[in-house]
Parts: sequence; C-alpha cells; structure tokens
Amino acid sequence: MITALILDFDGLMVDTETPAFESWRMLYAEHGQELSLELWQHALGTNSGFDAMAHLVSLLAKGDTQNAPIFNRQSPIADLYARRQALKQQLCENQPLLPGVLELLDQADELGLPCAVASSSGREWVEGWLRRHGVYERFVCIRTANDVAHTKPAPDLFLSAAAGMQRQPGACLVFEDSPNGIRAAQAAGMRCVAVPGAISGQLQLPPTDLVLPALNAMPLAEILAHVTTSFHCAKACGIM
Repeated sequence: MITALILDFDGLMVDTETPAFESWRMLYAEHGQELSLELWQHALGTNSGFDAMAHLVSLLAKGDTQNAPIFNRQSPIADLYARRQALKQQLCENQPLLPGVLELLDQADELGLPCAVASSSGREWVEGWLRRHGVYERFVCIRTANDVAHTKPAPDLFLSAAAGMQRQPGACLVFEDSPNGIRAAQAAGMRCVAVPGAISGQLQLPPTDLVLPALNAMPLAEILAHVTTSFHCAKACGIM
C-alpha cells in the first residue's frame, strides 16, 4: 500500500533542466564548441555523471584555442563556472511551477499522504525554488545532494526521504522525470511514475510503473490504483 509520495525537483516541479542544458550550450558556443544532448543526458538527475566543464576544457585543449577566452589566460575555470551559473540563473528566472504540481500536493493532502522531495541538486538551489514558489512547507522532508554520500542513480536520496517520513521504501511512490532518477527509485525498491520533461522527453526512459505526459494527466487516486494493480499483477506473475 502506498502511504507517501516522493517527488524529484529539477525537471519535474520546475523546468530547470532546459536552462541547465542551454546554459552549458551557450558557454560551449562562446568558446567555439558544441554540446550534444547525447552527452548531456548522462548529467540528468545526478551530480556524478557527465562533467560538462571537464569536457569543455578537454575540447579546448585539443583544438585551436586562439579564440577561446579560457586559454587566452584571461578566464580561469572558476570564472567559467561563474559565467555558466549566471547564464543558468538568467534562463531559470521566470520558470513557473510545472502543470499539476499544486494539484498533486492538494490531492496528497486530501488522501493524508505525506510528501518529500529528493533531488541530486544542492540544498540551497532546491529550497530556494521551493520557497520562491510557496511550496516549501508542503513537504515533510527535503533531501538533496548535501544529505547523502551518493546521488542518483544510487538509491540513497530516496531511502533517506522515506526514513524522514518514517515510511518503508515499498510504501513510497516516486515521481521522476530522468533516467537516473527512475533507476534510483527502482534501486530503492520503490514504485515510480515517470513524467518526462522537455529534455528527458527526448530520451529513452527505463521501464517504469506508469508514464504520464504531465503531473495532472491523471488524478492521484487513479495513479495509486494503477501502480498498486500493476504491482500485484507483476508479483502474481513472478516478475518481482
């Protein structure tokens, strides 16, 4: 029986994934380079995957660096990180809550289900956005990269969130948008609903319990009924 919900943040509640990708692409372009989604996808939902800065520096080191600011000895890597963060912040500035976030939280309240956030981003980033959009108080606990040794696709964030709500992993339903997040939920022994975002919707997602085009595509009660039925069917068929 599902007795709690765990939500990812980036790409699920606010589309910060598009600005994250586009800000890196802009930085690469400023240095005459390109960043493909094929490479960037490994950074989605985790802080331990693809290292965009290391990749950019390696590209510049191999190529003609005459027009690259970093190799003109004028821009140390710290300045590049600052430039990228400024681009990301600028692109994120007017990002609203994605459709269905408030409805999902309201329905969870009506059903008496506590909610948590589990994100591979840092606490300052996640909590800042939750407060900005007035939903910080809607969550029993918030787990970020600052709280665990390993982020997604490791299960640590989800297991920590479950413990924070005093729930067993199997009693939690996860809402995720990225392949790494889905893998983390499954590694934690939790059922998972995938809600692909603007970026992750272009990728092949791992098999999951349910895929929705948006958080408000189906009432929460129906989502719970669907994943519960799927779970029992899988168990009866010996899939689990």
